[in-house]
Amino acid sequence: MKEFLANVLHHLGQAYWVEITTSVPQCTYYFGPFFSAQEAQAELGGYVEDLEEEGATGIVAIVKRCKPTELTITTEWEDWELSAEKQTPPPPNTAEPQQFSS
Repeated sequence: MKEFLANVLHHLGQAYWVEITTSVPQCTYYFGPFFSAQEAQAELGGYVEDLEEEGATGIVAIVKRCKPTELTITTEWEDWELSAEKQTPPPPNTAEPQQFSS
């Protein structure tokens, strides 16, 4: 029942969410929706712990009412993929030449 009410509140823009920003990687994460600020606050520590275990740094977490349209916001991955494509040469062709008989 609480989950249903949280979803109703989300659609009205009145649900609580945990918003976590990290400096490395440069991301904003949203976790929720929650029925109350207390419920969101109770879960906040677990989300921070998971991000710390994944190596994130510069973590700032808050509980707020909002209606996020995306759960993870970053351009860093796209930038990294583009720079990796530019900097990484294609793998060498290590296959042995093959001779075909006619």
